Amino acid sequence: MAAARGLSLTAAALRAVTPWRRSRLLAASARPPALREASSSSPEADEGQVHLTNSCVQRLLEITQGAEFLRLEVEGGGCSGFQYRFSLDTVIHPDDRVFEQGGARVVVDSDSLAFVKGAHVDFCQELIRSSFQVLNNPQAEKGCSCGSSFSVKL
Repeated sequence: MAAARGLSLTAAALRAVTPWRRSRLLAASARPPALREASSSSPEADEGQVHLTNSCVQRLLEITQGAEFLRLEVEGGGCSGFQYRFSLDTVIHPDDRVFEQGGARVVVDSDSLAFVKGAHVDFCQELIRSSFQVLNNPQAEKGCSCGSSFSVKL
């Protein structure tokens, strides 16, 4: 019984500190309106692009220093065949493409770009984790429930 009381006090304390509302949790799964960014009206203009959401830009500005940027790579593995890999880096290679918005940069190598072109990079904060994620990837046929791996459209 004491453990149950301690748990309820902890939950009450968390609710007091973290203003999570049910609507906010549901909205997180529906994806924020930040995905609706200004873009060209022609689909050809989006080909080969990686889009950054406002939350991605904001978080990158908070964590990067100087010449640092977020590198997005696709590698074999994961439960669906391919997986996304994020890291902070400072070296831009000749085959890299740089996508910049509001001072934040995401860099993708040419091999990985074939697997993520047209996708959105987002920063998601949830109760269980906070992470960069790839959303709305037109090159992915399906993905795992955690969102870190996917299979490609053939």
